[in-house]
Amino acid sequence: IRRDNESTVSEFILLGLPIRAEDQGLYSALFLAMYLTTVLGNLLIILLIRLDSHLHTPMYFFLSHLAFTDISFSSVASPKMVMNMLTHSQSISYAGCVSQVYFFSLFADLESFLLTSMAYDRYVAICHPLHYSQIMSENLCVLLIVVSWTLSTANSLVHTLLLVQLSYFRNNSIPHYFCVLSTLLKLSSSDTTINELVILVLGNMVITLPFICILVSYGHIGVTIMKIPSIKGICKALSTCGSHLCVVSLYYGAIIGLYFVPSSNNTNDKDAIVAMMYTMVIPMLNPFIYSLRNQDMKGALRNILSGRLWSQ
Repeated sequence: IRRDNESTVSEFILLGLPIRAEDQGLYSALFLAMYLTTVLGNLLIILLIRLDSHLHTPMYFFLSHLAFTDISFSSVASPKMVMNMLTHSQSISYAGCVSQVYFFSLFADLESFLLTSMAYDRYVAICHPLHYSQIMSENLCVLLIVVSWTLSTANSLVHTLLLVQLSYFRNNSIPHYFCVLSTLLKLSSSDTTINELVILVLGNMVITLPFICILVSYGHIGVTIMKIPSIKGICKALSTCGSHLCVVSLYYGAIIGLYFVPSSNNTNDKDAIVAMMYTMVIPMLNPFIYSLRNQDMKGALRNILSGRLWSQ
């Protein structure tokens, strides 16, 4: 830290996860394997959707964007964390820290909007099946993606621009494995009232409102399913949204556990562990959830393994 009339920071120290020094090598190998699984699994989803014409539907269009978002989301912090563990270094530059804040906010918000778009797609498919093709047109799908990217970019840009205005950092130690906006605000001696107000307002817009929309969509889906007379019809309807519902439960379950469950001791450790759930574990699980629970994806995978898709 260099101190003049104002305290400026050239780098921060990431204290990382609560892992003993002698176990760093083992855990770094585990986290590297998880990251590579995330990247390869989601790339496979994108490849299958790209190659198989049967998967050129709105649901898989959104899924391909979700897979790209999961790769990007996991890449914000995982490579740096693994590198620090392997090199026994805990430092990250100021620019790198600000970049982590920006891209973490961007892809977290984008994931939320994409899950909402997919929930709406499932709502139309189950509640208005006869008008599905008309409602879920290509123009609407592209519009939803563009709006998602625009809102996510604008929100993360606002947070980042407000962050770089801060000065008077008390110290440069961050009790986390990546740069978290809320932690950086606590380290600053500047007035963070505006930052916290913006987080409250925009946070409700990009996280809470999409979650409410998802709940409303599944509320209508539940009512529609209850009206189906046959068990076979109910199972078929549930199968179309089962994978998405699993991902939503994991993603928002982690967020609720982090921000709404009362904390006991070791709050920083709990925050880091829960954050790992939705930055590393969930992006890694998503390809398995969609491939194991989805007949179309399994069929496309069998085709690509047998060489049929390459010949199309």
